[in-house]
Amino acid sequence: MRHRAQQVTDLDRIDRNILRLLQAQGRMSMTELADRVGLSVTPCSERVKRLERDGFILGYHARLDPHRLGQHLLVFVEIKLAAKSGAIFDDFRREVLKLPNVLECHLVSGEFDYLIKARIPEMGAYRKLLGDMLLALPGARESRSYMVMEEIKESLVLDLPETQARA
Repeated sequence: MRHRAQQVTDLDRIDRNILRLLQAQGRMSMTELADRVGLSVTPCSERVKRLERDGFILGYHARLDPHRLGQHLLVFVEIKLAAKSGAIFDDFRREVLKLPNVLECHLVSGEFDYLIKARIPEMGAYRKLLGDMLLALPGARESRSYMVMEEIKESLVLDLPETQARA
């Protein structure tokens, strides 16, 4: 986990409001953001810069419609490695980062080692993704795939309660 030194408890009500608003609308003008959190533009801008510098805000992104861009199929793939060692995990990690169709890759506990989320245009691309890319990754031995039939909820918005108890 990044930025462990600074905890969410270091955020005051205004910081949390800034984060909530920017999660919902990252292109909001500084003037509108300042108005909505009850600050003038300069102190609001300083807070946003601090939140960026301290790693609470990692970036700003446009959310694209994958279907309009021909990426119609969403697939989750579990990958089991043949052996477990630091070198194999490192090799796998390095190579999976190069795959453009892979949206997410997580080292998980359980029967399989990795859970991968990928977008592909159609079923023909699935065979290539699985056989030529994912199972060709260093150490990959076995896979299990799940094609998404319906996307019910997809969000990057984090829940930011007003207050949280100190750990």
